[in-house]
Amino acid sequence: MNIAIVGAGSIGVATAHALAQVGHEVTVYERHGTVAEEASFGHAGWLGPSLLQPWSVPGLSTTERSPTLPGRQALPRPGSGNLAAQLRWLWQWRQAGRRLRKAGEPTATMAALETLTQRSQQFQQSLWRQWELDPEYVSGSLVLLGSEADHEQLKPALAALAEAGTRCEALDAAQTRLREPALGEETALAGSLYFPQAGAANGRLATLMQRQAAQSAGARFETQRLVRRLQPGGAGRTARLQLQGEDTPRSHDAIVVCAGAEAANLLAPLSLRLPMIALRGYGISAPLREQGYAPRHAIVDWSEQMTLVRLGQRMRVVAGAELGSHGPMHEATLQRMYHRLNMVFPGSAVLTSGVQIWHGTRMCTADGLPLLGASGLPGIWLNLGHGSCGAAIAQGCASMLSDLMDNRTSFLDSALLDPRRFG
Repeated sequence: MNIAIVGAGSIGVATAHALAQVGHEVTVYERHGTVAEEASFGHAGWLGPSLLQPWSVPGLSTTERSPTLPGRQALPRPGSGNLAAQLRWLWQWRQAGRRLRKAGEPTATMAALETLTQRSQQFQQSLWRQWELDPEYVSGSLVLLGSEADHEQLKPALAALAEAGTRCEALDAAQTRLREPALGEETALAGSLYFPQAGAANGRLATLMQRQAAQSAGARFETQRLVRRLQPGGAGRTARLQLQGEDTPRSHDAIVVCAGAEAANLLAPLSLRLPMIALRGYGISAPLREQGYAPRHAIVDWSEQMTLVRLGQRMRVVAGAELGSHGPMHEATLQRMYHRLNMVFPGSAVLTSGVQIWHGTRMCTADGLPLLGASGLPGIWLNLGHGSCGAAIAQGCASMLSDLMDNRTSFLDSALLDPRRFG
Protein backbone atom coordinates (compact mmCIF):
# COMPACT_ATOMS: atom_id res chain seq x y z
CA MET A 1 0.00 0.00 0.00
CA ASN A 2 0.89 3.65 -0.39
CA ILE A 3 0.80 4.81 3.25
CA ALA A 4 1.17 8.28 4.77
CA ILE A 5 2.43 8.80 8.31
CA VAL A 6 1.51 12.11 9.96
CA GLY A 7 4.08 12.99 12.61
CA ALA A 8 7.75 12.04 13.00
CA GLY A 9 8.25 11.61 16.70
CA SER A 10 9.44 8.29 18.07
CA ILE A 11 6.03 6.74 17.31
CA GLY A 12 5.82 7.99 13.73
CA VAL A 13 9.38 7.00 12.87
CA ALA A 14 8.96 3.53 14.38
CA THR A 15 5.69 3.10 12.47
CA ALA A 16 7.30 4.18 9.20
CA HIS A 17 10.16 1.74 9.74
CA ALA A 18 7.86 -1.19 10.54
CA LEU A 19 5.65 -0.60 7.49
CA ALA A 20 8.55 0.01 5.10
CA GLN A 21 10.22 -3.20 6.24
CA VAL A 22 7.27 -5.28 5.03
CA GLY A 23 7.19 -3.63 1.62
CA HIS A 24 4.79 -0.71 1.89
CA GLU A 25 5.48 2.60 0.17
CA VAL A 26 5.73 4.98 3.11
CA THR A 27 5.81 8.78 3.20
CA VAL A 28 6.22 10.60 6.53
CA TYR A 29 4.97 14.18 6.85
CA GLU A 30 6.49 16.25 9.67
CA ARG A 31 5.79 19.91 10.31
CA HIS A 32 9.20 20.58 11.90
CA GLY A 33 12.57 20.59 10.18
CA THR A 34 13.59 17.18 11.51
CA VAL A 35 12.27 14.28 13.59
CA ALA A 36 11.72 14.12 17.37
CA GLU A 37 11.21 17.85 17.91
CA GLU A 38 8.31 17.79 20.38
CA ALA A 39 7.36 15.15 22.97
CA SER A 40 10.23 12.93 21.80
CA PHE A 41 12.86 15.62 22.27
CA GLY A 42 13.73 15.78 25.97
CA HIS A 43 11.96 12.95 27.78
CA ALA A 44 13.67 10.50 30.12
CA GLY A 45 14.09 7.76 27.51
CA TRP A 46 12.85 5.13 29.98
CA LEU A 47 12.72 1.78 28.18
CA GLY A 48 11.06 -0.37 30.77
CA PRO A 49 9.31 -1.58 32.64
CA SER A 50 6.56 0.77 31.46
CA LEU A 51 4.33 -0.03 34.42
CA LEU A 52 6.77 1.73 36.73
CA GLN A 53 6.89 5.03 34.89
CA PRO A 54 4.95 7.83 36.63
CA TRP A 55 1.48 8.16 35.15
CA SER A 56 1.72 4.92 33.17
CA VAL A 57 -1.52 3.27 34.31
CA PRO A 58 -4.13 4.41 36.84
CA GLY A 59 -4.11 3.18 40.41
CA LEU A 60 -0.41 2.57 40.99
CA SER A 61 0.81 5.75 42.62
CA THR A 62 0.37 5.90 46.38
CA THR A 63 -0.62 9.54 45.97
CA GLU A 64 -3.80 8.43 44.23
CA ARG A 65 -5.17 7.25 47.58
CA SER A 66 -6.01 10.89 48.24
CA PRO A 67 -9.77 11.48 48.57
CA THR A 68 -9.44 14.45 46.21
CA LEU A 69 -7.52 14.33 42.97
CA PRO A 70 -4.22 12.45 42.65
CA GLY A 71 -1.95 13.63 45.45
CA ARG A 72 0.80 16.18 45.83
CA GLN A 73 3.42 14.72 43.52
CA ALA A 74 1.02 13.34 40.89
CA LEU A 75 -1.49 16.19 41.04
CA PRO A 76 -2.07 17.61 37.55
CA ARG A 77 -1.59 21.35 37.78
CA PRO A 78 -4.43 23.31 36.18
CA GLY A 79 -3.36 24.63 32.81
CA SER A 80 -4.83 25.33 29.41
CA GLY A 81 -7.54 23.44 27.58
CA ASN A 82 -11.12 22.30 27.96
CA LEU A 83 -11.81 22.07 31.70
CA ALA A 84 -14.89 19.86 31.30
CA ALA A 85 -12.97 17.35 29.18
CA GLN A 86 -10.08 17.38 31.64
CA LEU A 87 -12.34 16.72 34.62
CA ARG A 88 -14.11 13.93 32.73
CA TRP A 89 -10.79 12.29 31.94
CA LEU A 90 -9.59 12.62 35.54
CA TRP A 91 -12.80 11.00 36.77
CA GLN A 92 -12.33 8.08 34.35
CA TRP A 93 -8.68 7.73 35.40
CA ARG A 94 -9.54 7.63 39.08
CA GLN A 95 -12.37 5.15 38.51
CA ALA A 96 -9.95 2.85 36.70
CA GLY A 97 -7.54 3.23 39.61
CA ARG A 98 -10.22 2.30 42.12
CA ARG A 99 -11.05 -0.83 40.13
CA LEU A 100 -7.40 -1.83 40.17
CA ARG A 101 -7.03 -1.34 43.91
CA LYS A 102 -10.27 -3.20 44.57
CA ALA A 103 -9.14 -6.15 42.45
CA GLY A 104 -5.68 -6.15 44.04
CA GLU A 105 -4.24 -8.21 41.21
CA PRO A 106 -2.81 -7.72 37.72
CA THR A 107 -5.16 -6.41 35.04
CA ALA A 108 -5.34 -6.96 31.30
CA THR A 109 -4.11 -3.38 30.87
CA MET A 110 -0.95 -4.13 32.83
CA ALA A 111 -0.29 -7.34 30.92
CA ALA A 112 -0.79 -5.60 27.57
CA LEU A 113 1.53 -2.73 28.46
CA GLU A 114 4.30 -5.09 29.53
CA THR A 115 3.85 -7.20 26.38
CA LEU A 116 4.26 -4.07 24.25
CA THR A 117 7.34 -3.10 26.26
CA GLN A 118 9.01 -6.49 25.88
CA ARG A 119 8.31 -6.55 22.15
CA SER A 120 9.83 -3.09 21.84
CA GLN A 121 12.94 -4.03 23.81
CA GLN A 122 13.55 -7.05 21.58
CA PHE A 123 13.29 -4.96 18.41
CA GLN A 124 15.38 -2.09 19.76
CA GLN A 125 18.25 -4.29 20.84
CA SER A 126 18.20 -6.08 17.49
CA LEU A 127 18.13 -2.78 15.58
CA TRP A 128 20.96 -1.25 17.59
CA ARG A 129 23.14 -4.34 17.13
CA GLN A 130 22.42 -4.60 13.41
CA TRP A 131 23.20 -0.94 12.75
CA GLU A 132 25.89 -0.63 15.43
CA LEU A 133 24.00 2.25 17.01
CA ASP A 134 24.80 3.85 20.36
CA PRO A 135 21.90 6.03 21.55
CA GLU A 136 23.62 6.60 24.93
CA TYR A 137 22.01 3.47 26.33
CA VAL A 138 21.98 3.00 30.12
CA SER A 139 21.77 -0.64 31.20
CA GLY A 140 19.54 -1.51 34.15
CA SER A 141 16.64 0.31 35.82
CA LEU A 142 16.22 1.01 39.52
CA VAL A 143 12.96 2.12 41.15
CA LEU A 144 13.64 3.84 44.48
CA LEU A 145 11.04 3.18 47.18
CA GLY A 146 10.77 5.80 49.89
CA SER A 147 8.54 3.73 52.16
CA GLU A 148 6.96 0.31 52.58
CA ALA A 149 3.70 1.86 51.37
CA ASP A 150 5.32 2.41 47.96
CA HIS A 151 6.15 -1.28 47.69
CA GLU A 152 2.67 -2.30 48.83
CA GLN A 153 1.00 -0.13 46.22
CA LEU A 154 3.14 -1.62 43.45
CA LYS A 155 2.29 -5.24 44.22
CA PRO A 156 -0.26 -5.63 41.37
CA ALA A 157 2.26 -4.23 38.88
CA LEU A 158 5.01 -6.47 40.20
CA ALA A 159 2.71 -9.48 39.89
CA ALA A 160 2.00 -8.52 36.27
CA LEU A 161 5.72 -8.20 35.57
CA ALA A 162 6.39 -11.59 37.18
CA GLU A 163 3.68 -13.22 35.05
CA ALA A 164 5.30 -11.70 31.96
CA GLY A 165 8.69 -13.12 32.93
CA THR A 166 10.30 -9.75 33.61
CA ARG A 167 13.32 -10.12 35.87
CA CYS A 168 13.14 -8.09 39.07
CA GLU A 169 15.27 -8.06 42.21
CA ALA A 170 13.92 -6.52 45.41
CA LEU A 171 16.75 -4.75 47.26
CA ASP A 172 16.81 -3.37 50.78
CA ALA A 173 18.23 0.07 51.53
CA ALA A 174 21.79 -1.16 52.08
CA GLN A 175 21.78 -3.24 48.89
CA THR A 176 20.38 -0.28 46.97
CA ARG A 177 23.22 1.97 48.12
CA LEU A 178 25.76 -0.67 47.13
CA ARG A 179 24.28 -0.75 43.63
CA GLU A 180 24.02 3.06 43.47
CA PRO A 181 26.86 4.37 45.65
CA ALA A 182 26.28 7.98 44.57
CA LEU A 183 22.85 8.14 46.25
CA GLY A 184 22.65 11.07 48.65
CA GLU A 185 22.66 10.29 52.35
CA GLU A 186 19.57 12.45 52.91
CA THR A 187 17.48 10.39 50.47
CA ALA A 188 14.76 8.53 52.41
CA LEU A 189 15.03 4.94 51.27
CA ALA A 190 13.14 1.79 52.25
CA GLY A 191 14.58 -0.21 49.35
CA SER A 192 14.36 -0.48 45.59
CA LEU A 193 13.39 -2.66 42.65
CA TYR A 194 16.16 -3.56 40.22
CA PHE A 195 15.43 -4.56 36.62
CA PRO A 196 18.65 -5.80 34.98
CA GLN A 197 17.16 -6.21 31.50
CA ALA A 198 15.64 -2.72 31.34
CA GLY A 199 17.28 0.67 30.93
CA ALA A 200 17.06 4.04 29.22
CA ALA A 201 18.43 5.82 26.16
CA ASN A 202 18.57 9.24 24.56
CA GLY A 203 15.14 9.18 22.92
CA ARG A 204 15.81 11.92 20.39
CA LEU A 205 19.11 10.37 19.32
CA ALA A 206 17.50 6.92 19.03
CA THR A 207 14.72 8.37 16.86
CA LEU A 208 17.20 10.16 14.59
CA MET A 209 19.08 6.88 14.18
CA GLN A 210 15.92 4.92 13.42
CA ARG A 211 15.01 7.47 10.77
CA GLN A 212 18.12 6.37 8.87
CA ALA A 213 17.08 2.73 9.19
CA ALA A 214 13.58 3.57 7.95
CA GLN A 215 14.99 5.46 4.96
CA SER A 216 17.20 2.50 4.12
CA ALA A 217 14.05 0.35 4.12
CA GLY A 218 12.46 2.74 1.61
CA ALA A 219 10.53 5.24 3.74
CA ARG A 220 10.53 8.88 2.57
CA PHE A 221 10.50 11.81 5.00
CA GLU A 222 9.08 15.19 4.02
CA THR A 223 9.89 17.72 6.74
CA GLN A 224 8.49 21.22 7.18
CA ARG A 225 5.22 19.88 5.80
CA LEU A 226 2.17 20.91 7.79
CA VAL A 227 -0.88 18.69 7.26
CA ARG A 228 -3.93 20.94 7.43
CA ARG A 229 -6.76 18.51 6.75
CA LEU A 230 -7.55 14.82 6.42
CA GLN A 231 -10.22 13.32 4.17
CA PRO A 232 -11.30 9.71 4.75
CA GLY A 233 -11.66 7.36 1.80
CA GLY A 234 -14.82 5.58 0.72
CA ALA A 235 -17.03 5.21 -2.34
CA GLY A 236 -14.07 4.16 -4.48
CA ARG A 237 -11.91 7.05 -3.29
CA THR A 238 -8.64 6.75 -1.36
CA ALA A 239 -7.91 8.75 1.77
CA ARG A 240 -6.38 12.17 1.18
CA LEU A 241 -4.48 14.80 3.11
CA GLN A 242 -4.09 18.49 2.44
CA LEU A 243 -0.68 20.09 2.95
CA GLN A 244 -0.30 23.76 3.70
CA GLY A 245 0.79 25.60 0.57
CA GLU A 246 -0.55 22.99 -1.86
CA ASP A 247 -3.82 23.30 -3.78
CA THR A 248 -4.33 19.62 -4.57
CA PRO A 249 -4.74 17.01 -1.80
CA ARG A 250 -2.40 14.04 -1.81
CA SER A 251 -3.96 10.59 -2.07
CA HIS A 252 -2.85 7.56 -0.08
CA ASP A 253 -4.27 4.09 0.39
CA ALA A 254 -4.05 4.66 4.14
CA ILE A 255 -3.09 7.48 6.50
CA VAL A 256 -1.67 6.74 9.96
CA VAL A 257 -1.99 9.60 12.45
CA CYS A 258 0.98 9.65 14.85
CA ALA A 259 0.83 13.37 15.54
CA GLY A 260 0.61 13.28 19.34
CA ALA A 261 -0.88 16.43 20.82
CA GLU A 262 -1.67 17.84 17.37
CA ALA A 263 -3.83 14.87 16.42
CA ALA A 264 -6.95 16.36 17.99
CA ASN A 265 -6.84 19.34 15.63
CA LEU A 266 -6.71 17.00 12.62
CA LEU A 267 -9.36 14.57 13.79
CA ALA A 268 -11.95 16.87 15.39
CA PRO A 269 -13.27 18.14 12.00
CA LEU A 270 -13.96 14.49 11.14
CA SER A 271 -16.15 14.20 14.28
CA LEU A 272 -13.55 11.83 15.71
CA ARG A 273 -13.10 12.87 19.32
CA LEU A 274 -10.61 10.78 21.19
CA PRO A 275 -10.59 9.95 24.93
CA MET A 276 -7.17 11.48 25.54
CA ILE A 277 -5.92 14.33 27.67
CA ALA A 278 -2.79 16.42 27.27
CA LEU A 279 -0.37 16.24 30.21
CA ARG A 280 2.64 18.51 30.00
CA GLY A 281 5.86 17.48 31.70
CA TYR A 282 9.27 19.04 32.20
CA GLY A 283 12.84 17.92 31.65
CA ILE A 284 16.05 19.44 32.96
CA SER A 285 19.29 18.43 31.23
CA ALA A 286 22.57 19.61 32.73
CA PRO A 287 26.26 18.89 32.09
CA LEU A 288 27.70 16.03 34.09
CA ARG A 289 29.96 17.31 36.86
CA GLU A 290 31.66 14.10 37.93
CA GLN A 291 31.02 10.53 36.77
CA GLY A 292 31.38 9.12 40.27
CA TYR A 293 28.47 11.27 41.47
CA ALA A 294 26.10 10.20 38.69
CA PRO A 295 23.70 7.23 38.70
CA ARG A 296 24.81 3.96 37.17
CA HIS A 297 21.26 3.00 36.18
CA ALA A 298 18.07 4.62 34.95
CA ILE A 299 16.28 5.79 38.12
CA VAL A 300 12.64 6.29 39.02
CA ASP A 301 12.15 8.11 42.31
CA TRP A 302 8.73 6.61 43.00
CA SER A 303 7.72 8.73 45.99
CA GLU A 304 8.38 11.90 44.00
CA GLN A 305 7.10 10.58 40.64
CA MET A 306 10.34 11.61 38.99
CA THR A 307 12.83 9.98 36.60
CA LEU A 308 16.58 10.63 36.74
CA VAL A 309 19.10 9.28 34.26
CA ARG A 310 22.59 9.93 32.99
CA LEU A 311 22.62 10.24 29.19
CA GLY A 312 26.14 10.49 27.84
CA GLN A 313 27.79 13.51 29.45
CA ARG A 314 24.56 15.00 30.78
CA MET A 315 22.19 14.40 33.67
CA ARG A 316 18.48 14.52 32.96
CA VAL A 317 15.58 14.71 35.39
CA VAL A 318 11.98 14.51 34.15
CA ALA A 319 8.78 15.14 36.13
CA GLY A 320 5.49 16.99 36.14
CA ALA A 321 1.91 16.46 35.06
CA GLU A 322 0.25 19.68 33.96
CA LEU A 323 -3.15 19.73 32.29
CA GLY A 324 -3.05 21.19 28.80
CA SER A 325 -0.21 21.87 26.42
CA HIS A 326 0.22 25.64 26.62
CA GLY A 327 0.98 28.33 29.14
CA PRO A 328 4.11 29.46 30.99
CA MET A 329 6.38 26.93 32.64
CA HIS A 330 5.64 26.23 36.29
CA GLU A 331 8.60 27.47 38.29
CA ALA A 332 7.67 25.56 41.46
CA THR A 333 7.80 22.26 39.57
CA LEU A 334 11.22 23.10 38.14
CA GLN A 335 12.55 24.09 41.55
CA ARG A 336 11.31 20.81 43.02
CA MET A 337 13.18 18.95 40.28
CA TYR A 338 16.41 20.86 40.96
CA HIS A 339 16.07 20.22 44.67
CA ARG A 340 15.44 16.51 44.26
CA LEU A 341 18.34 16.08 41.84
CA ASN A 342 20.67 17.72 44.36
CA MET A 343 19.33 15.51 47.15
CA VAL A 344 19.28 12.15 45.36
CA PHE A 345 22.53 12.55 43.38
CA PRO A 346 24.35 15.50 44.96
CA GLY A 347 27.12 16.97 42.88
CA SER A 348 26.20 14.98 39.78
CA ALA A 349 25.37 17.95 37.55
CA VAL A 350 26.56 21.48 36.81
CA LEU A 351 23.49 23.63 37.36
CA THR A 352 25.08 27.06 36.92
CA SER A 353 25.64 26.92 33.16
CA GLY A 354 24.74 24.82 30.14
CA VAL A 355 21.36 23.81 31.57
CA GLN A 356 18.58 23.03 29.09
CA ILE A 357 14.96 23.17 30.23
CA TRP A 358 12.40 21.36 28.09
CA HIS A 359 8.67 20.89 28.28
CA GLY A 360 6.66 18.46 26.22
CA THR A 361 3.11 17.21 26.03
CA ARG A 362 2.17 13.57 26.28
CA MET A 363 -1.30 12.39 25.36
CA CYS A 364 -2.78 9.99 27.92
CA THR A 365 -5.84 7.75 27.74
CA ALA A 366 -8.02 7.01 30.75
CA ASP A 367 -6.91 3.37 30.98
CA GLY A 368 -3.21 3.83 30.23
CA LEU A 369 -3.16 1.97 26.90
CA PRO A 370 -2.61 3.64 23.51
CA LEU A 371 -5.21 4.08 20.79
CA LEU A 372 -3.97 1.75 18.08
CA GLY A 373 -5.71 0.55 14.95
CA ALA A 374 -8.49 1.54 12.57
CA SER A 375 -10.25 4.78 13.47
CA GLY A 376 -13.63 3.74 12.09
CA LEU A 377 -13.19 6.17 9.18
CA PRO A 378 -12.15 4.57 5.86
CA GLY A 379 -8.41 4.79 5.32
CA ILE A 380 -7.61 6.54 8.62
CA TRP A 381 -5.53 4.64 11.19
CA LEU A 382 -4.34 5.78 14.61
CA ASN A 383 -1.22 5.27 16.73
CA LEU A 384 -1.77 7.71 19.59
CA GLY A 385 -2.09 8.13 23.35
CA HIS A 386 1.10 6.48 24.61
CA GLY A 387 1.35 8.66 27.70
CA SER A 388 4.60 8.39 29.62
CA CYS A 389 5.54 5.15 27.86
CA GLY A 390 6.10 6.29 24.28
CA ALA A 391 9.82 5.51 24.18
CA ALA A 392 9.28 2.14 25.85
CA ILE A 393 6.45 0.87 23.64
CA ALA A 394 6.99 2.64 20.30
CA GLN A 395 8.45 -0.38 18.52
CA GLY A 396 5.82 -2.79 19.84
CA CYS A 397 3.00 -0.46 18.80
CA ALA A 398 4.51 -0.03 15.34
CA SER A 399 4.86 -3.78 14.89
CA MET A 400 1.29 -4.39 16.01
CA LEU A 401 -0.12 -1.70 13.72
CA SER A 402 1.75 -3.24 10.79
CA ASP A 403 0.15 -6.59 11.62
CA LEU A 404 -3.32 -5.05 11.79
CA MET A 405 -2.97 -3.14 8.52
CA ASP A 406 -1.84 -6.31 6.72
CA ASN A 407 -4.46 -8.53 8.40
CA ARG A 408 -1.79 -10.63 10.12
CA THR A 409 -2.32 -12.27 13.49
CA SER A 410 -0.55 -10.08 16.02
CA PHE A 411 1.15 -10.81 19.33
CA LEU A 412 -1.56 -9.05 21.38
CA ASP A 413 -5.36 -8.88 21.41
CA SER A 414 -6.10 -5.78 19.33
CA ALA A 415 -9.40 -5.17 21.15
CA LEU A 416 -7.44 -3.95 24.18
CA LEU A 417 -6.01 -1.07 22.15
CA ASP A 418 -8.90 -0.41 19.75
CA PRO A 419 -9.46 3.36 19.44
CA ARG A 420 -13.21 2.75 19.71
CA ARG A 421 -13.08 0.79 22.97
CA PHE A 422 -14.37 3.68 25.06
CA GLY A 423 -17.62 3.82 23.10
